[in-house]
Amino acid sequence: MNQLKKQQSGFTLVEIAIVLVIIGLLLGGVLKGQELINSAKVKNMIGDFRTVSSLVYAYQDRFKAFPGDQNQNQLNDAFGANVATVCAPAAAGLCAQNNGRTDGAWTAGNATGAGVATDESSVFWQHVRLANLATGPTALADTNYRPRNADGGFIGIEMAGAVAPYIAGMRGSFFICSAGVLGRYVKQIDTTMDDGNTAGGSVQAVATGAARGAAAVATAAIVDGTQYTVCASY
Repeated sequence: MNQLKKQQSGFTLVEIAIVLVIIGLLLGGVLKGQELINSAKVKNMIGDFRTVSSLVYAYQDRFKAFPGDQNQNQLNDAFGANVATVCAPAAAGLCAQNNGRTDGAWTAGNATGAGVATDESSVFWQHVRLANLATGPTALADTNYRPRNADGGFIGIEMAGAVAPYIAGMRGSFFICSAGVLGRYVKQIDTTMDDGNTAGGSVQAVATGAARGAAAVATAAIVDGTQYTVCASY
């Protein structure tokens, strides 16, 4: 009798090689896609800094005053009777009208993101939006009133002389800060906008939630997955 030979089935080396190549291409595509997403976020955050700084200059050029620093009569002349909210009451460091700067801290606002009228740095956003220089809600009670960056962190502005620098030793006429920025983005932002040193220069970073006056974190100590507040001086 002729014995039937059992045939063994399986993948050939060529087939295995093809599968490995396909897996490699898929993984490469995923990694490249994530890299593009990260790059887009960094560009978006850098755009935030540059856009907000341009708002200051454009508003000053049009109204000969800083956003938030005008009294009610000036705002009425600019936007109509009682359309814009005046910062009140007049208080040193928070709301001193017509003193040539936007008073208040960049963090002005409540926990939900709605603005307050007791800091010029908060009504700043309403005034630049009413001037059609920026988009967004003009009602201070709107929970989306304060702008956010690509990772959902708050963005704000404060001026030198109004309050002590948020990051110790930082110098400039005004500062734009963006919170909740992951460390991997912080380093790219600083490299693109400044000198790559997150503890010096015009772009610096501190851990998100740090107390005012905290020292900047050195680039070598920045952790990729940790959130930081990045401030740029102008």
